Amino acid sequence: MMAQQEFVSLLKTHQNIVHKVCNLYMDQHKDREDLFQEITLQAWKAYQSFRGDAKFSTWLYRVALNTAITFYRKEKRSPSIYTTDELPEMVSQDGPDPIEAQLKAMYTAIGELSKIDKAIVMLYLEDYAYQEIGEMMGITANNVAVKMNRIKTKLKEQSQKYMEQA
Repeated sequence: MMAQQEFVSLLKTHQNIVHKVCNLYMDQHKDREDLFQEITLQAWKAYQSFRGDAKFSTWLYRVALNTAITFYRKEKRSPSIYTTDELPEMVSQDGPDPIEAQLKAMYTAIGELSKIDKAIVMLYLEDYAYQEIGEMMGITANNVAVKMNRIKTKLKEQSQKYMEQA
């Protein structure tokens, strides 16, 4: 009973982690809710094996990402491409804002990354160190660094392509 209360308390404190992962992997509200429930269930099942070697938030990220990737593969969903239509438009009186155009191009490029690469970018943007990202993703910090360099190169090329098309 005490473990259940502790788990619920920790999950409430860190539920934003689960929501971020759900938003990253699922487009539809209903799908995000289903994934949230699945992550919660898997985290509860795995909680007894949580040894405290890492922070709870790091452990939860790893469980959430692994569950999301498994959930995504089970559903055999086609990859989604996020469009810039969902971004709020900023009104500029001086004409098009070059920074806004760059941001839209970058969001579009990020939307085309694989699910794993999106997760790495999300964690990187959340200011996690490569070591922590590696722990969450189940890879080495060096592998994270290599992947991030490749992702950055790809994002730079893709966003420049979108800038030229705009």
